[in-house]
Amino acid sequence: MNKIDKFFGISEKGSTFRAEIVAGLTTFMTMVYILMVNANMFGNPFSDIALKANEVGPMGVSYAGMYIATAIGAIVGTLLMAFLAKMPLAQASGMGVNAFIVYTLWLTVGLSYANCMVFTLLDGVIFVLLTATGLRQKIFEAIPEAVRKGIGVGIGLFIAFIGFQNAGVIVDSATLVSLVSFNYLNGASFGANYAALIGPFVAIAGVVAIAILSKKNIKGSILWGILGAAVLYYIMNGIGAIAGLEPCKAFFDSITISNPFTAFGNWGKESVIKVFTEGFNFGGYLDAGNTVGSLVILIVTTALSLCMIDMFDTIGTLYGACEQGNLLDESGTPINFNKCMLSDAIATCAGAVAGTSTVTTFVESSAGVAAGGKTGFTALVVAICFALAMFLSPIAALIPSAATASALIWVGVLMMQGFAKVDWSDIAEVFIVFATFIIMALGYSISKGIGAGIIVYIFVMLFTGKVKEIKISTWVIAAIYLATFLLT
Repeated sequence: MNKIDKFFGISEKGSTFRAEIVAGLTTFMTMVYILMVNANMFGNPFSDIALKANEVGPMGVSYAGMYIATAIGAIVGTLLMAFLAKMPLAQASGMGVNAFIVYTLWLTVGLSYANCMVFTLLDGVIFVLLTATGLRQKIFEAIPEAVRKGIGVGIGLFIAFIGFQNAGVIVDSATLVSLVSFNYLNGASFGANYAALIGPFVAIAGVVAIAILSKKNIKGSILWGILGAAVLYYIMNGIGAIAGLEPCKAFFDSITISNPFTAFGNWGKESVIKVFTEGFNFGGYLDAGNTVGSLVILIVTTALSLCMIDMFDTIGTLYGACEQGNLLDESGTPINFNKCMLSDAIATCAGAVAGTSTVTTFVESSAGVAAGGKTGFTALVVAICFALAMFLSPIAALIPSAATASALIWVGVLMMQGFAKVDWSDIAEVFIVFATFIIMALGYSISKGIGAGIIVYIFVMLFTGKVKEIKISTWVIAAIYLATFLLT
């Protein structure tokens, strides 16, 4: 244990094994949903088609096989964070990029699943080259300080918004989004209201519980809040089932325990190394009437786009999570920044070989950092949990999204502390910070928020006579983002 402590620097950084384990469990609980979401997105892109877990879907892969592929990508990426970067951060297939691959490259462009993995591999390779040459560090340094101040707050709002949505507290409406109605007492549809409002009620109760536990300085308050919310979720559904409410009875009827070992066979047949055995065969794309020239343009632009999305999402997540846990160096850069980025790049390459979409540092890592994680031992715990989840997939699925949503919302609360660093007497800085976090949250994209902040920074500096203070690298990044906004 002493050797492990010394390797990770647990005592040196003022942490304990218990705190690191609790932090790892907390991070895992908040991001384990990716196993189910990613598997369903690839295994069954059309939700109106009923498919069994082991049944091959229209993309040529099954839910079960993609579950394993997603888990392996997460394990490799998180182990790299544990042993290479030695940071309390976790990785998995990123949301947003997976949708781009499935619904744009596969469904719209007409590429095969294996072709899509080639683009993911190219993304990782470019990422590795940028890291090896040190260009990614320069890119990070090119981000203006005011934009950096808005990143942490923006990520907080972003993940809190995700939490509210996952729990059903914020719903679609004529005004785009709205607060769900808590009218439990509607006599005409009391049963339906009760069942529908279990998730929102549990999520809010979980946040309140976490707040109370945190105020009392109870270690692991986020994890206990998640577990408590999960228990409450089952209790409320149990009461509904006893009362004869069909939705509540259907919830318990839907819980099944299947054989997880079959999934490994699916993964071996459908996903692993398909990027090499079938990925470079673009015959289907060319047979659809496309030219070699259009294929070359598609490869170049798509690979670069994936890399840019991955890079800026990772940079934003690293900064936000590390700021939350005071894991920044004297210059305000995340500790072991280059190794973190290299871990991300290598994990993306490994994920492509395993058969999953871009592996990136997860925003939900902030939950573990907030719970006390300070070292790579936290990441090791997360990786072990993902390894166990491969064999216990039905058990992992028992934690309802309403419970994990409590943690996401709470982390959003904590990250609002970033506002304290804003110079409110400087209206220019306030405007740049505002543009960064508001676009990040309402535009539902970390990278777009960063891009908006940088572009606003350029205009502010340009028209306030400070154009000479703008770095050349900042100009380049702003131009790339501007082109992205205008052409995509």
